Amino acid sequence: MFYLTVTQATTDSAETIVEQTTKKLNAFQRFWAGIDWDSVVSIVIEKMIYLVLILFLFGILNRVGKYFINKLYTRYQKKAHLSENRLGTLHTLLNNVYAYMLIFFFIYSVLSIVGVPVGSLLAGAGIAGVAIGLGAQGFMNDIITGFFLIMEQQIDVGDYIRLVNLSIEGKVVSVGIRTIQLQSVDGTLHFIPNRNITTISNLSRANMQVVVDVRILPDEGYEKIRTVIESVNLRLAKEYQEEIQTGPTLFGMVDLGNANFAVRTTMYVLNGQQAKIKEEFLTTYVKELAEAGFSIPNTPIITQ
Repeated sequence: MFYLTVTQATTDSAETIVEQTTKKLNAFQRFWAGIDWDSVVSIVIEKMIYLVLILFLFGILNRVGKYFINKLYTRYQKKAHLSENRLGTLHTLLNNVYAYMLIFFFIYSVLSIVGVPVGSLLAGAGIAGVAIGLGAQGFMNDIITGFFLIMEQQIDVGDYIRLVNLSIEGKVVSVGIRTIQLQSVDGTLHFIPNRNITTISNLSRANMQVVVDVRILPDEGYEKIRTVIESVNLRLAKEYQEEIQTGPTLFGMVDLGNANFAVRTTMYVLNGQQAKIKEEFLTTYVKELAEAGFSIPNTPIITQ
């Protein structure tokens, strides 16, 4: 009797599982059969066509926009009152702004085609506005700081600058509304958020001073040494008249400390030419003085 009862219960349970599985399969079959596949395929094809057209349209807009920006840049290159560095900065900025604008509208268009309720998302953005605002404070600081950097012409592409608070210096490669790119002398490319820039030392806005000291032994005849140096100054001033803006001026003898003396020459040259001019003058001084029979001290200068 017990065996029959257990067998009956097992049979009923198996029949229940089979019935439930059959109902689920029937429900799935009804759902699958109820799908209008013609409509689904037509919608997918329609969306794909729209996406291809959007990609094609924005590709054309990208090329056309860059063409007009480059044409505008070329036109203003011919105006003498605008520097090349300033034009390069504005050119980069316009390209960046146009690219960001295209990306925004492209994403908006794609989401609209797919069926995402962009309008509702934008309307609901106010709910999360506080949280987003807190997270975007740094981003907004970058944009505001970048705006004033560009409008006040603090830096331009091609300028050699020093960021005092970051202890970084180099040539400005790009100036954007969020970051600047700075290339150091060793080739390292720094990407610096604008909000981190506090103090800028621009080394490319004026003529640079060059100080050339050539060590001498005054006992060998200071006046003769001075004559040789003045002769070199006159000859090189004519050779580098485009680079040298003021001078060269023979300052005279200076004390380097611990009985070490030098004859100093000062001048102002175009920015970026100071290293070349200094090397050329110093090399010529040493060569001319040595040929004239004067000694050039080479002992280390020890200061206390």
